[in-house]
Amino acid sequence: MSKLRDLFSPRDMSQGEPWKRIAEFAFPLLIGNFAQQLYNTVDAVVVGNSKWGYTALASVGNASPVLNLLLALFVGISTGAGILVAQHFGAKDSEALSKTIGNCITLTAIASLAIMVIGPLITGPLLKAVGTLPSMYDGCRAYLNIFFYGIAGFFFYNIFAGILRGLGDSFSALLYLMITAALNIILDLAFVNSMGVAGVALATVIAQLISAFLCLRKILSLKSVFRLQRRDLRPLRSQISRIVGLGIPSGLTQAIFSCAMMVVQRLINGFDDEMFVACNVMVMRVDGYAMLPNFSFGQAMGTFAGQNIGARRLDRLKDGTRQGLIMSVCTALVLTPAVLLSGPALMRLFTPEQALIDLSMQMMYILGAGYIAMSVTQVLQGVMRGAGDTVTPMWIGLCTAVILRLPLAYALVDWAKNAGMSLLMQERMVFISLLINWLIGMIITIILYKIGRWKRKIPVYVDI
Repeated sequence: MSKLRDLFSPRDMSQGEPWKRIAEFAFPLLIGNFAQQLYNTVDAVVVGNSKWGYTALASVGNASPVLNLLLALFVGISTGAGILVAQHFGAKDSEALSKTIGNCITLTAIASLAIMVIGPLITGPLLKAVGTLPSMYDGCRAYLNIFFYGIAGFFFYNIFAGILRGLGDSFSALLYLMITAALNIILDLAFVNSMGVAGVALATVIAQLISAFLCLRKILSLKSVFRLQRRDLRPLRSQISRIVGLGIPSGLTQAIFSCAMMVVQRLINGFDDEMFVACNVMVMRVDGYAMLPNFSFGQAMGTFAGQNIGARRLDRLKDGTRQGLIMSVCTALVLTPAVLLSGPALMRLFTPEQALIDLSMQMMYILGAGYIAMSVTQVLQGVMRGAGDTVTPMWIGLCTAVILRLPLAYALVDWAKNAGMSLLMQERMVFISLLINWLIGMIITIILYKIGRWKRKIPVYVDI
């Protein structure tokens, strides 16, 4: 019973063997990220196999860049909240911890209201900006509007999950997410036939509200760690500025990625091929599973770095980073081939169309080596963020996603077209540009990590 209780308790990552603490945190987080990815996958699987066919599947995917753009800044703020929580928890400063969590709740409520108003107003223009095909426009717009009206569940779940991760508890959010992921499947099946893509949006909104409530209940139960008072909800300029200051660079990074994806989506829509649009949706869903270990270890390293810096255990950062990097790369080396080998079976979940499955697998094989590269990128950038440097990863994202990837994607497609290559080869160029982007991003990240300007964010500078 005590071991079970420990799983649901905050975990001090400034004590014990670094690799054990990282693994204890990362692997439940990996399963949690799997459950989170399941939300998106189930939506695509259900609509792809419904009477609406792969046109509905393409509609869900076409909506994703617009959705991600409007959510990006807040996801970054939740990252900043997690960093502050980790540092205050490592320093055993319960008063600062309470104020940070209270201000996170207030900031989330304000952001939710803003998106509920702004989102539906700009959905139409953004969908037209990415060149959404007429056959998908109405479905995309209905999907996005429902999601924005119910955005509070998404925002509060992400902020509460970030707080729990900062406290070293990756297990509670995992459990709640698995429960609500199962509920999401049931609701998807109940709503899709009558509502189409709007039905899967409604199912997701309901499930996320429940997961947010469960996380809040867990946070309020941690009275031995901090006590949240009503006064802690009062906005404090110092707290808000620190949360936003740490979170905005990460949010801008996500916004940059989303803008880049909107431009790439316009390129994809420009082929005027619904099957290729649907292929992109399927690849990105399966891609999400291949990326899971990378994102999980990146988040784990952010919490590990934040807690140890807060506890002034800077001596643990070098060994912890090296051990986390080894675990991340080894996990990616095992899981990436597994995902690629099981790819045809995974693609078949989305559609019975064999031609679409074959096209999607050709694109997946192109990306294979990139998943290993991203395992390095995410760990090193996680350490930078945990140290309080969220600006360096932002600039890396800007350089790779915008300055490199966008011109390269369009240039490669134009080159293939001018060279008289087949439509298939032109479409492959979209994914080749993404692979090159990931590989160069890894090289830049390693160089900037070695240069070590991120260490200046640490209160007490040491040679790490």
